[in-house]
Amino acid sequence: MEAKLKLGRILGIPVGLHWTWFLIFGLVTWSLALGYFPAEHPHLSATAYWILGAVTSLLFFGSVLLHELGHSVVALRNQIPVRGVTLFIFGGVAQIEREPKTPGAEFRIAIAGPLTSLVLAAGFGGLWWLDRMVPYLAAPSVWLMRINLMLAVFNLIPGFPLDGGRVLRAVAWKVSGSFHRATQIASTSGQLVAFGFIGLGIFTMVGGNFFNGLWLAAIGWFLQNAAATSYAQANMQQLLHGVTAAQVMTSECSLIPEQTLLRQLVEEQVLTGGRRCFLVAENGRLLGLLTLTDVAKVPRADWAETTAGQVMVPWERTIRVQPETTLLAALKAMDDANVNQVPVVEGDRIIGVLSRERVLHYIRTRTELGM
Repeated sequence: MEAKLKLGRILGIPVGLHWTWFLIFGLVTWSLALGYFPAEHPHLSATAYWILGAVTSLLFFGSVLLHELGHSVVALRNQIPVRGVTLFIFGGVAQIEREPKTPGAEFRIAIAGPLTSLVLAAGFGGLWWLDRMVPYLAAPSVWLMRINLMLAVFNLIPGFPLDGGRVLRAVAWKVSGSFHRATQIASTSGQLVAFGFIGLGIFTMVGGNFFNGLWLAAIGWFLQNAAATSYAQANMQQLLHGVTAAQVMTSECSLIPEQTLLRQLVEEQVLTGGRRCFLVAENGRLLGLLTLTDVAKVPRADWAETTAGQVMVPWERTIRVQPETTLLAALKAMDDANVNQVPVVEGDRIIGVLSRERVLHYIRTRTELGM
């Protein structure tokens, strides 16, 4: 869930909005302005309802942001990088770059969000007690108190990837001693919770409350997809555990001259030979790496005039891995750099190229062999 609109940094953590956030912001504002505030304070004007709705909605998403920053700050304290925080249609997500190394770290990171929401609920509750005689202040205060309390309770449901699911994984990890087994337990629990939301949503729609039912079903669908993805990732990590880049790489990465035209390259080596990456060299000196992704960035009409040297990634800018680098570490390096191939080097000598395609082929082969 990448942010499309960057808002800046808080405590060094990039914060942004996904486009779906605008949908939910408008929906929350609309429901407050036309539903909650008129019912609670019928003597206010229509303009006041909309202003209160917009301000309260912004404060709500500010609370969601603080919830996610709670996770992020604790992650940073445990030496785990945070790529950023994104607000989207289902709330917010802290993009923590890697899994914690201990059950204790997992527990602390997971519980930080709900605790932040509970503190906010208490804070807004205290604010309501102070301003309860002023409708313009009391109306948003009490709603924000309730919604933060609900946010904390909802996130503590023991279904991965909710915070409660991560707490469950931390406990299962501590008891079993296996991160993989704990992830399977938490992901299975998450899918059961997700199907429960979907079932409740359908029941609510059949009962006549279509919109609320649809929203519950959508939340369930989102949770089910996230839990299933986590389960698949856990199985893949187990499958790739201990496997190195040298075991999966290919040494069939063609060496081509710098002046090779892209059209010639595609016609003679890509379409007929099936090759996808090339090492660009001149006079025995390695200059860079060229992949199909780089070729595809050039308009087809320009292939007859564009050379490999013009679109390659210079060698000094390439991401490289060692033969003993694990596949999981190599895949993370590719994800961080947004590339599909990395050279495998030993000292100053390139011994092969590791690609996502090779990793997928390795996984398929092991699966077919029942390994």
